[in-house]
Order: sequence, then structure tokens, then C-alpha cells
Amino acid sequence: MMMIAEDGTPGMKDTRNVTREGAPVLTVATLGLAVYGVYSVGLGAVDAFRSPGLDWWADAALAVFGLLLLMASVLVRLRIPGGLALAISALAALQALSLHNDMHFYGDILVAPQVVRGVIAAGLAASAYFGARAESRTPSV
Repeated sequence: MMMIAEDGTPGMKDTRNVTREGAPVLTVATLGLAVYGVYSVGLGAVDAFRSPGLDWWADAALAVFGLLLLMASVLVRLRIPGGLALAISALAALQALSLHNDMHFYGDILVAPQVVRGVIAAGLAASAYFGARAESRTPSV
């Protein structure tokens, strides 16, 4: 039990630890989703100031979907219902936006980077799902 005051007043009545060590896969998936979200926000911000960059709405969409993925990564880690669905939708939106960006940057869709990006997104979603399942089966401390 966590104590906040020196007089022994309990600060947390629930003794379960949200970040217990039962499933490090969920933590790795959360960090991967967060890094992907920060990368997308950064790419949108940097590209907004480049001269031959993307359309303004594509830069804004990169930032919005990156922030959405960053927020969803927290929800995934806390195992909030709908958090994984939100993360998957943000990953799908970033994948679709990446197809648009390829046409602007290269004039064609580059298949190999798109497949790699899709495999990474699917791996992050799968590890978040299976990590959450493993953590829910881990006994409370």
C-alpha cells in the first residue's frame, strides 16, 4: 500500500501495481508506439518548414495522427478498453498517409519501405495485444 502522508494515510487503496513485471512485451510495445508517434509528429513539424515539402494538410495530419498514436500508447499500457483499437486506427492512418507522402517525395510508391512500415505496425499491434493478455493473466502482487 502506498503512503502519501507521514501519518499513515493511504494514498492508494488498490494494492495492484499497474506496472508490474509480468509482461515486459507490453512495455516494449508501448514504447514502440510512443516512438512511432513522436517520429510522426517530428516529421510533420520539420516538413512544415521545408520548401518542397508536403501539402500543409498532410503535415497537419502527420502531427495529429502522431499525437493520437502517442495518446493511444498510454491507453494501451494502462489496458484501457479501446486503447488498442485507437492505436491500430492511428497506425492505419499513418500508413495511408505514408502512401500519399511517397507520391510527393518520390513520384511513385516505394513498395519495400511500405511493407516494412506495415510489418512494424502489425508487430507493434500484435505485441501490444499479446502483452496485455499475458499481463492480465499475471497474478497481482
